[in-house]
Amino acid sequence: MNLLLISNSTNAGEEYLQYPIERIGAFLAGVEEVAFVPYAAVTFSYEAYEAKVAARFEQIGVRVRSVHGQSDPREAIRRAQAICVGGGNTFALAKKMQEQGLVREIADKIASGTPYVGWSAGSNVTCPTICTTNDMPIVQPESFDAIGAVKFQINPHYLDANPEGHAGETREQRIMEYIEANPDRWVAGLREGCMLHLHDGRMELIGSRPMRMFKKGVEPFEVAAGDDLGFLL
Repeated sequence: MNLLLISNSTNAGEEYLQYPIERIGAFLAGVEEVAFVPYAAVTFSYEAYEAKVAARFEQIGVRVRSVHGQSDPREAIRRAQAICVGGGNTFALAKKMQEQGLVREIADKIASGTPYVGWSAGSNVTCPTICTTNDMPIVQPESFDAIGAVKFQINPHYLDANPEGHAGETREQRIMEYIEANPDRWVAGLREGCMLHLHDGRMELIGSRPMRMFKKGVEPFEVAAGDDLGFLL
């Protein structure tokens, strides 16, 4: 498998996809066109999403062709040189992917070695489930099951913050609830500006910030770029 799983598309004060685009370009070396899955978009059109991603991917010489404009989205995935799944609302993304039969098609393509790039919701859907998303369930998918390309859960945009005066649960407390109910599964708190690269049977963390790891019965701990992440595979 060859996966590039990105926490967020845009760092504060930067343009869209500015920080990861060079890494995406290196990851997609030799790829002329990607099949783009835009279904996490909710407040703007799929056409607008395709155009936005295409404008940035021009910088790395890769064409973007969205599956929403194809007569057979499943066939578009089967023919794809690489797959790119954008961020937005994870529930909307999962629902549409399930309705169109794309979950299994993408899983099969990933298993065959086709490069996959996802950010935010696009990273969430590579996990066994979408249960560690930060998004509201604005629509109801058939199930919470996702692609399952990785064996652990990702929480993108992971935050340590507990704002003064806030009486609700922190992100860590929410994840602790998840691992209490799902004791056999790791959760990776992937902070903004960071990404995971799975290739050649190994996984590496890319970015200047550590990733926070959670599992039932294990004290939460941090891993940094260069650390051994074999326990997640």
